[in-house]
Amino acid sequence: MQTGPNEEMRFFGYLLECYAYAKGRNAGDVLREWDERGVTQEIYDGYFQYHQERLENAFEDIDALVATGRRLVYGEE
Repeated sequence: MQTGPNEEMRFFGYLLECYAYAKGRNAGDVLREWDERGVTQEIYDGYFQYHQERLENAFEDIDALVATGRRLVYGEE
């Protein structure tokens, strides 16, 4: 069963807008920063994780990617 025209892209747009709003920033500026840091594709590829969790978890993971280039690993001490 096809899920429609690129469900991942629609969610990525939603995630970007929500993240930008939560950070009090413009979505274009956020996307530009992600591109400059080389994490845009990594965030896009996080669809299967991000769409199943609270957005705040995705935001924390994105913050870690932007700051360190590495994802958070949940469930590890």
